[in-house]
Amino acid sequence: MIVRRGCLEDLPWLADHDDASEDWIRRCIQFDEYFVAEQDGKLVGFLRFSRFWGKIPYMDMIRVLPSHQRAGAGSALFRAWESAMIEEGVEHLMTSSEWAEAEPQAWHRRNGFKAAGSIDLRIVQPSPEIFFVKNISGADKG
Repeated sequence: MIVRRGCLEDLPWLADHDDASEDWIRRCIQFDEYFVAEQDGKLVGFLRFSRFWGKIPYMDMIRVLPSHQRAGAGSALFRAWESAMIEEGVEHLMTSSEWAEAEPQAWHRRNGFKAAGSIDLRIVQPSPEIFFVKNISGADKG
């Protein structure tokens, strides 16, 4: 499995597999806000992030093709992102999931995130959003 930063050549695949608009995907690629996982020369997953308050890396979406789930692609994507953020000197990572999504919440906790609060966004989704934070300030850069 190869994990790398997303590039413009990945745009068609990302447009087919990410819920974001093509313009947003292009913008995120230009700002190095995608990581992609490749297996046998084919893309099998991605992680897209942004900066909460323009500062804290926030994992917007992590998605692995159903045929490649539970084979380490999601963990590889997360580790590549986390390592890149440690190299940047970042102190915290953020992510979130809906209150009713037990499996994603368990995944966040297994990867060192702690619940940090929630907000009721039922005007746009069926249940509140739980935010998670991971402190990486003491992580080794080497």
